Amino acid sequence: MIFRLLAGILLFSFSAEAAEIRPYKDQLFAYPGIIESRDGGAYRVVDYNEMRDINGRDAIPERRAERRYLDTGVRRQQRDLSLRTSLGTIRHFVIGKETGARFMVLYLHGQGGSRKQGADDFTFGGNFNRLKNLATRNGGLYLVPDFTDFGDRGAAEITALVSHYATRSPRAPVIIACGSMGGALCWRLAHKAELVTRLGGLVLLGSMWDDGFDNTPAFTANVPVMLAHGSRDPVFSVQQVEKFYTRLKARRHPVRMVRFETGNHGTPIRMIDWRDTLNWMLGGG
Repeated sequence: MIFRLLAGILLFSFSAEAAEIRPYKDQLFAYPGIIESRDGGAYRVVDYNEMRDINGRDAIPERRAERRYLDTGVRRQQRDLSLRTSLGTIRHFVIGKETGARFMVLYLHGQGGSRKQGADDFTFGGNFNRLKNLATRNGGLYLVPDFTDFGDRGAAEITALVSHYATRSPRAPVIIACGSMGGALCWRLAHKAELVTRLGGLVLLGSMWDDGFDNTPAFTANVPVMLAHGSRDPVFSVQQVEKFYTRLKARRHPVRMVRFETGNHGTPIRMIDWRDTLNWMLGGG
């Protein structure tokens, strides 16, 4: 109970400092249509159409977004760095304020990916470019690291990276977004008590669920969870993710889910509305 109270106080102080993220290309990146909404908008089914949302959005489908979705001037605030730790060197992209950031966002890639995925301006309909711009235009920091694996070592590397930047921005809530298999790291990090007072939210993009989340420090501290999933995902069952959402909702945990109807495994990375998600999490969920 004391732990929950202290964590709540810390999250409140984070939220008070992290004012609302200002609009940036909202009309272009807004969800194209809501088919269903329930639980006060916490659960939404979004109309997804491949011809409109890929072919109609990309100059070269799945490789390069159309120009109107992009602002590559943000690259002036992007650096490819190496952090030396006791675990080895952690290569990572840094976009935004390295010191005194209002908030931090980390993106952890899935199987076969690298730090380059989350820093690519042109793929996934320009959605990573939007996230980079939202961070830099609002005094935030966006980190995209490489890591050794999706197990204990990888989780320890991410913890070391967060700790390094958290000392430079001690009041910044940390939102960790995990794509596909990267979700294994999200759930491992939820078990690390030393990270919980820093966590502002966990974002699972076409990823897995964790039946043991109820027993983590992150659950006790009411760390918000966002689940975004395609209805035709062949890797992780949307039905299982929805069951997980329902269970967390029943436990009154701050959770949201966006289901992209007819969407595939990579659809949530392309389609998630980052401003909507960040504002919800920075507001305390």
